[in-house]
Amino acid sequence: MSIEFTVAIPTYNGAKRLPDLLEKLHNQVNTENFQWEIIVVDNNSNDYTAKLVQTYQETWQKPYPLRYCFESKQGAAFARKLAVKEAKGKLIGFLDDDNYPDLNWVATAYAFGKDYPKAGAYASQIHPLWEIDPPENFQRIAAFLAITERGNLPLLYEPAKKLLPPSAGLVIRQQAWLESVPNNFILTGRTAENMVTGEDLEMLSYLQKFGWEIWYNPEMEIYHKISASRLTRDYLIPFFRGIGFSRCVTRMINVQPWLRPVVLLAYMLNDMRKIILHLLKYQAKIKTDLVTACEMQLFISSLISPFYLWKKGYFYK
Repeated sequence: MSIEFTVAIPTYNGAKRLPDLLEKLHNQVNTENFQWEIIVVDNNSNDYTAKLVQTYQETWQKPYPLRYCFESKQGAAFARKLAVKEAKGKLIGFLDDDNYPDLNWVATAYAFGKDYPKAGAYASQIHPLWEIDPPENFQRIAAFLAITERGNLPLLYEPAKKLLPPSAGLVIRQQAWLESVPNNFILTGRTAENMVTGEDLEMLSYLQKFGWEIWYNPEMEIYHKISASRLTRDYLIPFFRGIGFSRCVTRMINVQPWLRPVVLLAYMLNDMRKIILHLLKYQAKIKTDLVTACEMQLFISSLISPFYLWKKGYFYK
């Protein structure tokens, strides 16, 4: 039997986080009727990630192999691209190194892909594992931290609604990627020097553009560990700034070139409207309340996104 499903784990300096995830994958159930594999994609780590994976490989003793590959170009888009190239499975399930899947995640993900052949991608239900309690109003922005709890029935992401799932717990059909996703991305993912994100939404937008369906499958459940450091102002404000800066790319992919100036102007006017309404509604809270400040940062960065990306040369990569 050939391998039909690949679990890909892009990681950067994930040596301390990977063991918990690998244990979850080591104990997956109900996978006896198909062949699958695991690939750890080391995205230019400088810790002991490579050594850790080698140690696991030496004692793995499972019918599904644990593989390792190295991507020197830093950024999640490069790591995912290499995973698609290296994967032997036609379905590729991406897990971040701080994602902990239920013990039937692989079997459930494989079954959904067989039942929905037009799905170019489908997403998991993602529950948070908070290291500390978030602010009471954090639910307003929780979805941006890859928390996806959208009910208990499968849900089709309709292109007109401009809503797409995060890459954590996302399964990609290899055929859909190869047919739809360009070889070079505009957005490549956050690094230590660059917080511009949105590379996952850019990829999914291309899948929709070429007619592939994108689904939410609540039976694929994972738990996302969110450290205390990710709830601080020092992390969240640059994080939301990076999301906003990416908006010009993700908004325009499915817009006809001749319409883009008009659509871009409409988006900018709407961003300005959101900024004004936010100022009127929250006033001084924008400086004192973290969630409100994050929302304002998102609106402002979305407004200046085309100018920022042009100035930084993103459109000429």
